[in-house]
This record gives sequence, C-alpha cells and structure tokens, in this order.
Amino acid sequence: MDRRSFLRTSALGGTAAAATTLAAPAYAQGKRTLTMVTSWGRGLAGVFDAAQKAADNLTAITDGQITVEVKAAGELVGAFEVFDAVTSGQADMYHAADYYFVNQHPGFAFFTGVPFGMTATELNNWYYHGNGAAMHDKLGEIFGLKSFLAGNTGTQAGGWFRKEINGPEDFNGLKFRMPGLGGKALGYMGASVQNLPGAEVYQALASGALDGTEWIGPWADEKAGFQEITKFYYTAGFHEPAAGLSLAMNRDVFDSLTPSQQAAVEVASGHANVWNLSQYLNNNGAALQRLQAGGVKVLEFPDSVWDAMGAASQQVYDEFMGDELFKEIYDDYVVSMKDSSGWLTQSIGAYRAQRDRVLG
Repeated sequence: MDRRSFLRTSALGGTAAAATTLAAPAYAQGKRTLTMVTSWGRGLAGVFDAAQKAADNLTAITDGQITVEVKAAGELVGAFEVFDAVTSGQADMYHAADYYFVNQHPGFAFFTGVPFGMTATELNNWYYHGNGAAMHDKLGEIFGLKSFLAGNTGTQAGGWFRKEINGPEDFNGLKFRMPGLGGKALGYMGASVQNLPGAEVYQALASGALDGTEWIGPWADEKAGFQEITKFYYTAGFHEPAAGLSLAMNRDVFDSLTPSQQAAVEVASGHANVWNLSQYLNNNGAALQRLQAGGVKVLEFPDSVWDAMGAASQQVYDEFMGDELFKEIYDDYVVSMKDSSGWLTQSIGAYRAQRDRVLG
C-alpha cells in the first residue's frame, strides 16, 4: 500500500481526499480575489495580525493582481473548520496553527509546536535550510494543500491557573485548554484537556468551565484579559517552545497561479513569519512587567512537573510512531533540532549568560 493510500485509510487520515495532480497548470488570467479563512477572531492580538500581514504582502507584491479577502473565525466557517473549507474548495487558503489538525494527521503538529521541541530559531533553520519545508509540502500534498510558515508566536507561556502547581498530581482532573500534542500529553497526566478557539477561552475561564489555560505569551495574554480572572502565571511551558502559524492554499488554486504569483505567496508568507515573531518578542517584555505590576504572580513549574511532562510527551510520540510519515518527520526534526541546539547553546547561550552577568 502506498503512502497516500495508507494515510487515507488510517484512523488519522481524516476525510480529506488526496491532491489531484495537474498534468499542465492552467494559469488564471487577470486580477483575482482569493478568500482566506482563519482560525482567529478578528483583531486577536498577533495571530490575526499575521494573517492580515500575509494577505497584505501578497496584494502588494503582485501589484494588486491578487487581492486577499481575510475572514475571521465564524465569518465564513468556524475556527477549526478552515482545513475542510480549503481542502473542499469552499475557500482558497487558510491561516491557522496546523496542530489544530492533528486528527487529520499528527504530523501537522511539527509545523506549529510539539512538546520539548524546537525554538523559533531552530524551527526556521529546519524549515528554510533543512527538510522542514519539503516535509510540510509532502504532508500537505496528501490533502490537496500547498503550505507555508506565515507567523510564529515565539516561546509560549505555561499558562494561567486558579491555584499554584506544586506537583504532577495537581493536573489530575484539571480542566485545562491546550491544543496539539501538548494537550495529549497533559491528558496522560490526568488533566481534562479541552481544545477551544482563542476567541472562546476568556469566557470559558471566567465561567469556571476551565480551571486554567495556555494561550500565547504576556502580550497576547494581557490583551485577552486573563489577568482579570486569575493571578497565577507560569511563563515557561513544555508544549510550544515555538508556535509556527501556517498559510495553506488549496493546491489546485496554487497551481493555477503564474510562477511569479506562486513565488509571491512564498515571499509574502516568509515575511509574515519573521515580522510576526518580532511582533511578539518586541511586546512580551513590557507586557510581563505590566502584568506583574498588576499583581500577577509569575511562577515556574517545579522539576517534578517538568519530569512528568517529559514522560507524558514521550508517551505521545510513541503512540504515533507506527505512522510512517509521522516517524519520518519526527526523525528529521529531531536531527535538525540537535544540530541547531548544539551551536546555539555554545554561542548565544553562553554569550547571554555572560552578558547578563556583566551588565547585571
């Protein structure tokens, strides 16, 4: 059985059909308006900005030959329905965190963030100078998608809790919002894991439907208002050491573009990727200071919790190793991460430690 047949018939293959290969692209002529559906509420700090930036970039680079109409979550389809909307042809492209679609294939998680995985720098190294982009394309092709990284939140916070976490046992029965493979790991630790769109998290936390939540980091979390509900904030999380955001276009639509327009999609996405990461990193420090000044207690998980998270994460990886493509992506990802990390630790890691020591 070939790779596509295997994935279509597996439990994780979803309902998406394999991509149709065009013998010869038929390029559309004249100006076009393409519809982008997103997983983000309109104006949601950072993530919606990245979608809009990619859309505006594409219009500018093509000198108006392509205009992108950006739809927030719920305006055309729901936040988690964007994948099906694009693969079915209802919309032309989506902007989302690909780990929302691990039920289609668990390999999508690697292009957002995975437990104890890559930082943003390491992810970009793998994606642009390793095999990451090729792996993303190989996975997307199965579902009729052409995918690009088009945003990154940087390292995400461990989240907001109603009470302090003193040991792994405190996760037992905890109602917590966390998508992706990190959420599955918390499930192994006994948490009652929920996957809610970003626009719905505040109300769920305020109503008591959630005992805690992760979202992104200080700037976006402050904008969301979680500090109005709880004051216990863990600033380092295991689940998303970087969170890549993806622009995925219906592959038939992408193939109908001219070569220069296809290149424009790639460049527009790549710029949004770097621009968005800088947006978060530029705003997080000042936002954290404001949160602390407002009474938020900034905490770190104890080692026993980190150890339990590590063991649970390994269970998650082991669960999916029987999937040939997942294992292929995982193996390549880990090799690249170790290669990048070795140099970064000895160069920038050592430098920052000395800089902080010298400057106080």
